[in-house]
Amino acid sequence: MKLLPLLTGLLAGPVAMAVASESDLMPAPLMMETGPGQLKLTPAFRVAFTGVKNARLTDALTRTLRGMEERSGLLFARTATGEFAVAAGAGSAQLVIKCDTAGEAVPQLREDESYVIQISSSRVLLTAREDWGVLHGLTTVQQLLQSDSGGWFLPVIAIVDEPRFPWRGLLIDVCRHWQPMDVIKRNLDGMAFVKLNVLHLHLTEDQGFRIESKTFPRLHELGSDGHYFTQDEMREIIAYAAARGIRVVPEFDIPGHATSWLVGYPELGSAPGPYAIERKWGVFNPVLDPTNEEVYRVLDGFLGEMAALFPDPYLHIGGDENNGKDWSANARIQQFIRDHDLKDNAGLHAYFNQRVNAILRKHGKKLVGWDEILHPDLPAGSVIHSWRGPDGIAAATKQGFQTLLSNGYYIDLNDPAAHHYLTDPDPATGSLTSAQHSLILGGEATMWSEWVTPELIDSRIWPRTAAIAERLWSPRKVRDVPDMYRRLAIVSRRLAEAGLQHESYIEPALRRLAGEKATAEDLRALRAFVDLLEPVKEYKRGSQQPGATQFTPLTGLVDCARPDSGPAREFAVAVDQLLAAPRSAEAARRVETMLADWHATAQHLLARLPALSPQLAEAQPLLQALADAAHAGLVVSGALQEGRALPEAALGQLTAAVKPAAVPHAAVELPASHALVRLVAVHH
Repeated sequence: MKLLPLLTGLLAGPVAMAVASESDLMPAPLMMETGPGQLKLTPAFRVAFTGVKNARLTDALTRTLRGMEERSGLLFARTATGEFAVAAGAGSAQLVIKCDTAGEAVPQLREDESYVIQISSSRVLLTAREDWGVLHGLTTVQQLLQSDSGGWFLPVIAIVDEPRFPWRGLLIDVCRHWQPMDVIKRNLDGMAFVKLNVLHLHLTEDQGFRIESKTFPRLHELGSDGHYFTQDEMREIIAYAAARGIRVVPEFDIPGHATSWLVGYPELGSAPGPYAIERKWGVFNPVLDPTNEEVYRVLDGFLGEMAALFPDPYLHIGGDENNGKDWSANARIQQFIRDHDLKDNAGLHAYFNQRVNAILRKHGKKLVGWDEILHPDLPAGSVIHSWRGPDGIAAATKQGFQTLLSNGYYIDLNDPAAHHYLTDPDPATGSLTSAQHSLILGGEATMWSEWVTPELIDSRIWPRTAAIAERLWSPRKVRDVPDMYRRLAIVSRRLAEAGLQHESYIEPALRRLAGEKATAEDLRALRAFVDLLEPVKEYKRGSQQPGATQFTPLTGLVDCARPDSGPAREFAVAVDQLLAAPRSAEAARRVETMLADWHATAQHLLARLPALSPQLAEAQPLLQALADAAHAGLVVSGALQEGRALPEAALGQLTAAVKPAAVPHAAVELPASHALVRLVAVHH
């Protein structure tokens, strides 16, 4: 759709051309104009359709209006059957939806998702070529809902919007820890709210086989501990996603990460069985045997069954982290490599991918795999999903393959939203040719589930994934990190209203962690302390808690801590302001207020630890470190404001007092320690 020319003249009278991020919307739209005035919302609000009106649109409208009712307390008019009232004509409606054509029954790659919104003081006109654009436009209308002393309203505004990338995904691993249907559905709701359009379900892994196979039932019967989606349940998920404009792409990880395949069918493995479901995390040896024709018979039957179940044309085969040890140890497999001039294990893997690709093509599917599958012999038309870095994007596109990026979007590694936000599948600084640029489909946030349960998973996905959604939807130039955080806080509240549990889980979790004897003041202090913590980054939790298995309760301090501490971020800004203006009373007041509160919190909890749950005892070293570091920060802040130099001996003691706060413990860290170190170091 040629969208930009449509913006000119959409609003009558004086208007302000807005930079895309100068609103509360997330993702930021391609372009918008703001104008004076408001469209007041009343119970008389009516809707009219011109053009396409189908079940997908009416269901989306119902969800939107219901969400607006719940937030505003307004009750819009309904028919006798309880449906929202539709106006007799466009002239009498406050919301007019004009849609030219209906999309396919389920969304496809490169659907037209564009839309235009014009809001005047009398009506909203939402225009889209396909109904997928209407879905996104309704989400934007819901995000625009505001209030003032006069009531609820929509601002006078014109928006022209379309996504930057056609593939904007979220991977959810349901294998390491099982994630049932209610988790999937509520996260689909969250995805729709921020305009993500691909749910990538990681369905097979060393720790579990999570989809019913009627052709080879031992796969799910013996490989899942009884936790798997039936095919009817998966059809329900696919339909739920499609109603929200979201594709469902399944992943069946082969040839490695294959232990759960081999529990029921050990004869498919490259080493003698028996095999048992893996309970720990890591890279393991079990791998399918590419020299065994029975492997391809089973894959043909299973993948054909899955191709009939999943309507999306893309099917992900994983292909990552195959260490090749079982191949190297098998003399027959090594002889096969020599006999077929495959050169090495990488050549054998490429041979396997060629055979699998032929099976997929037979069943009408296109192959997607992690970047380890990239090889000169990889069949044309495959999609490379890069998890190891931007070099994978460059290498794949140079060879003519379409690509996806997930490196930088691994939300399970607990990096802050800013890190994800500034990671771009196609950065302006890249050296790709125009042909290579055109091969980048987009990217996916990845929620690997080693350290999440259904209770915790939302807190690791949201709200940071909304920042990734904006990177994949909005123009490249939208990169204002402080404004992103401002809007992320707003979107986080809207996601909570929509049923995501990234905030609501924390209070019950803290009560459990503190124990039955905790007072209201104990819980307040514990919440303040936990809000200062973050889980350790990257893969450090495994080294901090090496004995953890699939059965380890995830109810400790680290499971209450969430990525991207807001108070720590605010403290870092305050410290920078103080260091820039050491005599500023306002800057010193902000820093000292936070430090005094943290010191009091730590002292309270240290005194109360003996009365609280024994599980909370692991917090003692961090509490002591926080108390000591906060005290040191107060001393330095006071000296800065007074222009007083600290004696060398005192400075050494203060430096020593701050250092323990920077040391992770119990798989959590105090991110504010970095700013505290800067504050103390200013005297050196």
